[in-house]
Amino acid sequence: MTAEPQLAATAAAPRRHLWRNVLVFLSVVGPGIITANVDNDAGGITVYSLAGAQYGTRLLWTLLPITVALIVVQEMSARMGVMTGKGLADLIRESYGVKVTFWIMLALLVADVGNTIAEFSGVAASVSIFGVPPWISVPLTALAVWLLVLKGTYRQVEKVFLVACVFYVAYPVSAILSHPDWGAVLKETVTPRFEAGGGYAAMLIGVVGTTIAPWMQFYLQSAVVEKGIKPEHYKHSRLDVIVGCVITDVVAFFIIAACAATLFKAGVKVDTADQAAQALAPLAGRYASWLFAFGLYNASFFAASILPLATAYYICEAFGWESGIDKKWGEARQFYGLYTGIVALGAAVVLVPHLPLLKIMLVSQVVNGMLLPFILIFMLLLVNKPKLMGEHRNGPWFNAIAWATTAIMIVLTLYLVATGVRDLFA
Repeated sequence: MTAEPQLAATAAAPRRHLWRNVLVFLSVVGPGIITANVDNDAGGITVYSLAGAQYGTRLLWTLLPITVALIVVQEMSARMGVMTGKGLADLIRESYGVKVTFWIMLALLVADVGNTIAEFSGVAASVSIFGVPPWISVPLTALAVWLLVLKGTYRQVEKVFLVACVFYVAYPVSAILSHPDWGAVLKETVTPRFEAGGGYAAMLIGVVGTTIAPWMQFYLQSAVVEKGIKPEHYKHSRLDVIVGCVITDVVAFFIIAACAATLFKAGVKVDTADQAAQALAPLAGRYASWLFAFGLYNASFFAASILPLATAYYICEAFGWESGIDKKWGEARQFYGLYTGIVALGAAVVLVPHLPLLKIMLVSQVVNGMLLPFILIFMLLLVNKPKLMGEHRNGPWFNAIAWATTAIMIVLTLYLVATGVRDLFA
């Protein structure tokens, strides 16, 4: 071979390597982006809307450490799924016994049913802005959610979920239409601010507390296992997690910015995300209002699909039952039965008049808060087991960051639980 062809082949090699990595990433992408984006559900959007409406841009700085914490925890879940080929519930049962697993699963089931009710409440509230009554929107959405999982394969369902992630662009567009002072917004994002007063502290904790939920760790690990991601492709799976965590907090950034530029500036008080959407119309135009409401519906639909699915996954894993979207009903009766029951119950409760939906949601948040410290500690113990993870267990620096993140989340969670219990009996 002459010098010129050798040089051409040498120059082409990095390009081939780059394209191969891109193709592998596209084949692996999904679990990380989907799990993180579902974190921006009806409850999360409500918290971010209230943060912007009540405190303007003064809480934007929290999104930077929040992103780091989310990446640390989600990375461990994905790594355990890839390296062990087992879900988190499966690993907890094998390592700590059936009794511990049973009580964790029972508490998670209670919390997730409450969370699913919250998502269908978000469906009803968002579509009502367009004049559609709940007795139409909620059953139709529940049916669509049920058919999606029942009739689809894992890859088909994952593609639908990835498309749903794209629709979160409604919030950046809504923020742009709200015309915030971007210089001030960026300054507040990089400038930590602590203020005296219980209200600011409670909202700060609320923003941080919406970041990491117990179900997320179970779903991400189960999705990684069902997708069949191999250890040699872990770096691509890790990138999927990082991209997802960044995207979800970018969306939160734009929600806060939109509400800060309109509702906070005008002194408008709101209590829910749908009220924020309605209040945007006279301040930023009806298109901003409609986009905000559409984003809320998309997030609620998305989470109403994922939460029951996550619950079905980890309960079946915990008790050794067959699970997976690629299986037929006859092959995984418990899996599909759980999914169907949670979707049906969540939708039905929302349609019952005069039920204390806020109390139900508070109960689910308190249970989530009580479980999170245990789940994080179990994860850290498991990911550091030499026999389980081998050379892929946490290194010293990662352990330091992970344990610090866990300790901070436990303190915040204890406060959230105490606040939630107080509100329940208020």
